[in-house]
Amino acid sequence: MKLESYIIKRIFLMVIVMFGVATIVFFITRVIPADPVGAILGGNAPIERVDEMRRQLGLDKPITLQFFEYIKGIAHADFGVSLKSNRPVLIDILNYFPATIELAFVSIIFAVLVGVILGIFSAIHRNKPIDHFSRFFSILGVSMPVFWLGLLLLLVFYYHLDWLPGGGRNNLFIIPSRITGLVLLDSILTREWSAFWDGLRHIILPAFVLGYASAASIARIMRASMLDILRQDFIRTAKSKGLSKNIVIYRHALKNALIPVVTIIGLSLGSLLSGAVLTETIFSWPGLGRYIVNALLVLDYPAVTGGALFIAFVYSLANLLVDISYAALDPRMRV
Repeated sequence: MKLESYIIKRIFLMVIVMFGVATIVFFITRVIPADPVGAILGGNAPIERVDEMRRQLGLDKPITLQFFEYIKGIAHADFGVSLKSNRPVLIDILNYFPATIELAFVSIIFAVLVGVILGIFSAIHRNKPIDHFSRFFSILGVSMPVFWLGLLLLLVFYYHLDWLPGGGRNNLFIIPSRITGLVLLDSILTREWSAFWDGLRHIILPAFVLGYASAASIARIMRASMLDILRQDFIRTAKSKGLSKNIVIYRHALKNALIPVVTIIGLSLGSLLSGAVLTETIFSWPGLGRYIVNALLVLDYPAVTGGALFIAFVYSLANLLVDISYAALDPRMRV
């Protein structure tokens, strides 16, 4: 199969997945025993006001008609209007998403650096102290709950040691001029170094908590892949030619061992962009995850469904890009 045909097929499958997600999200928000109108107006609102609000929200229409209007709106990038902010949900998402992007990218940088380095040294020094530490690091990372790790780090580094801020994205009195919505990047572009260091101090703990599990997974895959490559015939041939150990490892083995790791990195980035709900809630990080949690608390259905669909789109897009890059590197994946 040609790469172009493979890409078209993957895009078509992505559209089907998004339609399925939209359908599930819509009907879940309609069957839960909660009334958004009651949450907005309160339990003592006059019945006339309740009926008027239900008409404004379109909740008085048949469920099938509501669904078709919902799908039609999504097709036009219209997620509705937030019941809490009275702004289009898409505008709210675009306002909150830069914070999630920044947190996810810092987390994936940490995860890739730590995971790849630990995996390489663990494979090279198999059954030695660094290997034992790497395996302990990986097992701890994939088994430790995110909320527990976040609370533990807050207790140690914020409450007891007072080394790092306890939450938020920046100091209210040190805010850089907004250009992209990314605090670290904006502070570099405007050369507001006090804002940069303040933003860096605020992002260390949440980025570590969010990226730890990904770092653990990358380290495990990197170690297994590196061990498999080091057993291959071409590695033995390279050694028999008298090449130095560093050249064999970093020029011949590493680039081949990184192929499956690239897939894990791409999927990890998608999951970090979409799965920061707990981390953002614990650290009061003003990102998309916290926006959805706050919307759930007040039964803001348009915000919840819009945020869930946007997260699903980001994750599906990350999967699509990983599949395309992998198919470009390995033609066997197109079959």
